[in-house]
Amino acid sequence: MFFSVRDLELRSIPFDVSFAPGGIEFLDKKLRQSEPLRVIGEAAIANPAGEIRVRGHISGRIEFDCDRCLEAGVLEVDADFDLHYAPDEGDWAGHEMAISEEDSEMGFYEGDGLELAEVVREQVLLTLPMQRTCKPDCLGICPICWQNRNHTECQCRRQAVDPRWDALRSL
Repeated sequence: MFFSVRDLELRSIPFDVSFAPGGIEFLDKKLRQSEPLRVIGEAAIANPAGEIRVRGHISGRIEFDCDRCLEAGVLEVDADFDLHYAPDEGDWAGHEMAISEEDSEMGFYEGDGLELAEVVREQVLLTLPMQRTCKPDCLGICPICWQNRNHTECQCRRQAVDPRWDALRSL
């Protein structure tokens, strides 16, 4: 769904959209939609400068590969958002510029408007934890025999730490 600045200048646009699995490209091979993502909200022009305000709620499930054991895991996405986007009016590359704290929370759009799929991708990625694990106590993969320690208890012995660190261990 595309929010045109011209349409938003006339009226706010409510939306209730479902993105089918595969409808949002996350640019991460470890992330997949396991069911539709539902997005409900409203887009409007926030001020005469052409800033677009998009607020709403996202819900759905995202499948991922565990960062420790590589098994599949599922995360519930259930988040509210309230975002402001300003028109990108120039080439800022190579220019240093001081910005206010308010400006640091502003997104930018190019052209005639804003695509809802881009907003959804950004918000889903922001709701995910930095380290995604299939369960809080995931044991991961043994670095020696490469077995998943959640399924098999391996008998691998860890090698002793480098003896040069012994002096620090006594502290």
